[in-house]
This record gives sequence, C-alpha cells and structure tokens, in this order.
Amino acid sequence: MLTRKQQELLLFIHERMKESGVPPSFDEMKDALDLASKSGIHRLITALEERGFIRRLPNRARALEVIKLPEAYSSASQPRRGFSPSVIEGSLGKPPAAPKPAPATVESASMTVPVMGRIAAGVPISAIQNNTHEISVPLEMIGSGEHYALEIKGDSMIDAGILDGDTVIIRNTSSASPGDIVVALIDDEEATLKRFRRKGASIALEAANPAYETRIFGPDRVKIQGKLIGLIRRYH
Repeated sequence: MLTRKQQELLLFIHERMKESGVPPSFDEMKDALDLASKSGIHRLITALEERGFIRRLPNRARALEVIKLPEAYSSASQPRRGFSPSVIEGSLGKPPAAPKPAPATVESASMTVPVMGRIAAGVPISAIQNNTHEISVPLEMIGSGEHYALEIKGDSMIDAGILDGDTVIIRNTSSASPGDIVVALIDDEEATLKRFRRKGASIALEAANPAYETRIFGPDRVKIQGKLIGLIRRYH
C-alpha cells in the first residue's frame, strides 16, 4: 500500500520516462510534489525501492527504473505520446545488434540519421559541426519530423541519465517547453545540451549535475536547435 506522496512520485517518474526516456532530476521531483527539500524525495524513493516499485540503476547517478505501477493505475487509460518510450528506454545500456541481412518486409524497421558532430554536456563547445557520419535508429524512436544525432561530451547531464560518450537523438525544432532537454545555440557560437527553463523574460539552461550552475541568458542570445527524444549507448 503506497501513501499518496509515494504514488504521486512513482507516477511522475513513470510519466517523465514515457515523455523523454530519462528520469527526472531530484529538483524536478521536489518541485512536482511541492516539497521543501530533496531529503523528502530521498525518503520517498527509498520507500518505493523497498516496496519493489522502482530500482536504482548501478553506475548511473540517480538513474531510476520503474518496475511496476499500482494496480489501480492503468497505463492503457493514459494518452498516447508521439513516440514509443519503451523503445527509448530499452536502448539505454544495450549494445547495438550486429548487422545482418533482413528480408524486405522489415527494411523499414530502422532509418539512418546524420551524426552532426559533438555537443557539450558541460562547458559549451563550438557550434554543431557538419554531418560526420550516419547511424541506424529504430523508427519507433523517431516519429515524425526531421532528426539528427549528436555525440555527448561532458558530464553536466548525468542526473538525467545522459553520460559522456552517449549518442543523443534530436528532433529538429526551434521551440521548446519548460523542462525539455534541448540543443541550445548560445550567441550563434556555442552549442550545449541542457534542460530548458524560463526565468521571467530570460532563458535558463539548467544542468542535471550539481557541479554545474544554471546559466541565464536574454531571449535574443539563445536559439533552440532541437529537442532530445532518445539516446543510444555503446559498450566497448
């Protein structure tokens, strides 16, 4: 039997995983449940883990996996999203399948996406480069619109489950909602992957690592270049 706050947190984590494929940060959980401090979130997560509803993933800072939901909660009653989060979640931590011949009936199961160089998850680096090569991405991860991929450099998004060396899949868009993880171009010179927020008339680019400060810019200094929809991780 879960308390109301425990159930609220569990469903919030579940919905965020469905939307973006990565768990929310502790600050986002605290704000969503209207708690005064992150210590309350720690207690709720511990209780959910002890009851077998979630699992903390090893070697990934604050990364969580939802194991089950309350019986009264029916995922079938939830609105469908524009992409299938189960494919994105399932790709985390899994090496890509070895290429092999496939019949024509399954050729459409994946498509190639251009890799446009590296993006900083840390101190911003030079703006996005030209197409360096291409990778194959499941269609279930893509959805509609134009997409590209970027290789992650840095550790500022580790609490969102995004690690140095990962490849992120980006939907090309110039707009974003608060809380989205976006590719942001600063002063037409620096590109970075951060969580998008608004601070009054200004734009805040928020890291998912307490070692990095949130950076505030005037709206004319930041251009949104795309939104994170998935992630690919390889193990060598």
